[in-house]
Amino acid sequence: MDWQQHAAALAREVVHPTSPLYGPVMATPRHLCVPRWYAAGPEGWTPADGPADEAEWAGASYADRTLVTRVGPVHADHAPDGEAVTGRPTSSSTLPSLVVSMLTHGRLSECRDFLDVATGSGYSAALACAWLGDDYVTTVDVDAYLTEAAADRLAAIGHNPKVLTQDAAGPLPGEYDGIVSMVSMPRVPASWLRVLRPGGRLVTTIAATGLILTADKHDDGGATGRIEWDRAAFMATRTSDDYPPQLEELYKRVSDQDGDEVTTSPFPVLDVMQAWEVWSMLSLTAPGIEHRNGTDDDGGRMTWMLHPDGSWARAHTTPGSRTTTVHQGGPRRLYTMLEEIRWRWVEHGELPVYGARVTITPEGETTLARGGWSATL
Repeated sequence: MDWQQHAAALAREVVHPTSPLYGPVMATPRHLCVPRWYAAGPEGWTPADGPADEAEWAGASYADRTLVTRVGPVHADHAPDGEAVTGRPTSSSTLPSLVVSMLTHGRLSECRDFLDVATGSGYSAALACAWLGDDYVTTVDVDAYLTEAAADRLAAIGHNPKVLTQDAAGPLPGEYDGIVSMVSMPRVPASWLRVLRPGGRLVTTIAATGLILTADKHDDGGATGRIEWDRAAFMATRTSDDYPPQLEELYKRVSDQDGDEVTTSPFPVLDVMQAWEVWSMLSLTAPGIEHRNGTDDDGGRMTWMLHPDGSWARAHTTPGSRTTTVHQGGPRRLYTMLEEIRWRWVEHGELPVYGARVTITPEGETTLARGGWSATL
C-alpha cells in the first residue's frame, strides 16, 4: 500500500500545517495499527480484515473516523470472519482529529516524560513518539492483549516506547511532565497527581460527558485548570473484559408502564446524548443515567432514562404535538432534573459546564465551578 499519500491527505484534513503534530500524522502508517476492525450492521459488529482488501483498509485507516477494534471481550483480531459479534464497543482507534486535539491540549513540547493513558491501537503513542522521541513516551492500558499487540505494531512502525499493562486509575510507575488520557475517567485519579511533576499538565475527558478537562499541577500536590470550550467523548475506563451489563431488566419492566407520577412537559423529546451541554450537565448532576431512544408505531418520538438506583422516566411526543407526556418512577425524578437543566439553558442561553474552572485536590477530588454553579466529582 502506498500509505504515505493517504497519511499526507489525513494530515491536511486534521492538523494545521504549523502544528508540531503535522509531521507525525504524515509519518505514521495508521493502517499498521488497525489491521482488523469492526463495522456496525443490523446483526451486530462484523470484522473487517484490512490485508484482504487494501483499498478498504486505506479508506478506513486514513479517514478521520473512529475504528472499533473490540466489542465486549472479543478483539477484532480474534473474531471469526463474516460472523457478527454483539455487545458494546470496549476499545477503538480514536478518530485522528480527536487524538490530535487531546495531544495538543497536552502541550507535549514542554514534556521530558509523557504518559499516554489507554494504549488502544497504539496510534496516539505513535504520534507522541514521532513528536517527542521513543525514550520519552510511556503508554499504558488495562488490557494485556492490547498492550502486547500495540507494542508489536509500534515496533513494526519503528517506535519502541515503554508499553505497560496497567490500570491507569491505580498506582503508576515513573514521573511525568504530561499525562493525556484517551479514555474517560469519572474524576482525576490521585495516582496521576502523584506521578505528575509540579508544573506538569494532565488532560482527560470526564466519563459520560463531552467535557475535556485540562489542569496543571502545583507544588502542594493539587492542580487547577478548566473545562475546555471544545468537546470530546471517549469510552469509559474499565477494570475487566467488559463493561457492567446495561439496565435491561429495568427497561423491560418500565418500557410501557405507567409512572408513579405523570406530567406534561412543554419541551419536545430530546436525544440527550446528542445535546452535549445538556448531557454533560445532567451526567454531573446525576451520574449513571442510561439513555434510550425510539419511536412509536405512528412515528412519535420516545425516550427512556434509567438509573441503577431504580429511578426511571419515559417521555413521549406524538407527531404534530408541541408537548410531551412524561411518566416517572423510582426514588428520584430523572426527567424533572433534565427539565430543570433545559429551563436553565432557555433562561441563560448556555449552561455553565463548558469554560468551568477546575480545582483538584492532591487526593483527586475534582470540583468544577462557573457563574455560581459548582459540581464535585
